[in-house]
Amino acid sequence: MDGRWMVRRVYGADHEDPDPGPKAGREYVDLVGGPLDGLLLDVTAYSAVERAAGAGLVTEIGAFGAGGRSWYRPRPADPRFWEWEADSR
Repeated sequence: MDGRWMVRRVYGADHEDPDPGPKAGREYVDLVGGPLDGLLLDVTAYSAVERAAGAGLVTEIGAFGAGGRSWYRPRPADPRFWEWEADSR
């Protein structure tokens, strides 16, 4: 290790992006479990209702491959963390 902090990648950031980490002034939740484990999700534009519902995030690395979704919901005890529930088409 060279002493630099590892940058956390944001869901949806382009793999070629030289700065795929969180941006100042944005709000993020941690994705926990499933294929997107360890990524951050930008929820800045989510309403309170949308945040409470969670999200089905498009991913190619879930159980259904390209076009599939991984479903994440807020952790009841700490909504800063969204836990994986399932993959779907």
